[in-house]
Amino acid sequence: MKNLLPILFLGALPGFLLAQPTAEEILQRIDAQMVTESAEATSSMIITNRRGRETRITSRSWSMGETTSLVEYLSPAREKGVKMLRLEDVLWMYTPQADRVIQISGHMLRQSVSGSDLSYEDMVDNGKLLDIYDAAVVGDDVFMERPCYVLRLRVKEGVDEVTYAQRKVWVDKTRYLPLKEERFAKNGTTLLKNFEIRSVQKIGDRWYPKEMYFKDVLAKGQGTRNIIEDINFDVDIPEHMFTKAALRE
Repeated sequence: MKNLLPILFLGALPGFLLAQPTAEEILQRIDAQMVTESAEATSSMIITNRRGRETRITSRSWSMGETTSLVEYLSPAREKGVKMLRLEDVLWMYTPQADRVIQISGHMLRQSVSGSDLSYEDMVDNGKLLDIYDAAVVGDDVFMERPCYVLRLRVKEGVDEVTYAQRKVWVDKTRYLPLKEERFAKNGTTLLKNFEIRSVQKIGDRWYPKEMYFKDVLAKGQGTRNIIEDINFDVDIPEHMFTKAALRE
């Protein structure tokens, strides 16, 4: 009986005292779910204005690593053929109506895409949180009936050109997805954007968002939903697709 007491005591301890992951470990697990080596997807962006009217834009996207991606609009007709190509820190946009390729850089990267609550940076972001932010676990909470770790992220010293210098993130304790985020400016008090993962899907061993919600707090609309209709990981993508010349094809 004497040797059994420590075991009984440990069994009575709350789970977070036994195996609480560090903030860095949580970010690693988020990155393992969210960041892809290569992917091809079809998705719909549903923009709801302040009167409740919806606009739906369907697109196809391809990504290779963290800094190379291509998005092509499929519908509606007025948007069809618009393409956005990211190569490292440069974003190129092709509009078939004008048959022009323009570079989007600087403050323009933070502008709204097609009147949505997503910026150009949001559209093509595939970077690892662990490379960008220092993190701390600041609490526990429940969101959408899922137990969550609550993390505070602050941009690492020496990392420049980050849209959201601080974030507060609710991370599913089982699936390690960021179910809710509040994204802040550098001062840590000015809220810029709210983000939610409203439904998820299991693809192989990976949990991945199915429906996401974005709300730019400075915009007047009711928010933007992004629904992933179909996605495949670790696909072979021809390298020529990620060139300026291919934007006109």
